[in-house]
Amino acid sequence: MTQIHTAMSHASYRSFLLLAAIAATLTASMSGCMKEDSSDTGTGAGSVTDADGNIYRTVMIGNQEWMAENLRTTRYSDGTPIENPGADNPAWATNRNGAYSWYGNDKDSFGKKYGGLYNWHAVNTGKLCPAGWRVPSDEEWTKVNRHLAVNAGGRMKAAGTSEWDGANPDAANDTGFDALPGGVRVHSLSGKTTSASGGFFFHEGRTGRWWTSCASSSANALHRSIHAGSGSVFRSHSPKGNGYSVRCIRE
Repeated sequence: MTQIHTAMSHASYRSFLLLAAIAATLTASMSGCMKEDSSDTGTGAGSVTDADGNIYRTVMIGNQEWMAENLRTTRYSDGTPIENPGADNPAWATNRNGAYSWYGNDKDSFGKKYGGLYNWHAVNTGKLCPAGWRVPSDEEWTKVNRHLAVNAGGRMKAAGTSEWDGANPDAANDTGFDALPGGVRVHSLSGKTTSASGGFFFHEGRTGRWWTSCASSSANALHRSIHAGSGSVFRSHSPKGNGYSVRCIRE
């Protein structure tokens, strides 16, 4: 009887281990679905509306919900108009209150496609994004980079378009981020500091640059950039008076 009982116990124990293994596998699988960022990448999330009534598509990248288009509001979230110096280059170069412009001051050609170019002073108001959204921090951009890993820029770069200059075989856009090369408006030309040297537009078709919410010094702030012909996302800092694109993430 003891031998029979022992044999049954061994069989029961083996069954228990098998069931436990199956349960552990299922738990790990379910846990992975809930925690693994990649399961959500490229998933359409919905939309958000800014103070002007512009509606933006949104997308999940990992566990962050991002706008899938560049911001193009002309008003802060409280309804206050954002300054637009237009073709007055010295006024752009000396602005410290927050300003925006359209590339080349041509809203009809570039407003919808590329969104606005905002200086960092506008970002620093904390009111640039719609309510419940914010300009991402440097750390939040870094999280996206780590999550996407190799060819992060290509995975964010709009594919199947002629917007990016030259060959861009890396452009996959499986994230749905739809990055476009909206160019920049500079605070001042390199090596020159007079207001008359600033306000010029460069690199449409070649680069897209997006502000973070983080300053790196009293004069500069951190941003990310994606370039034609490259599958990388670059981290750098630039004068706060430069005009770059902005994406918002849900708080």
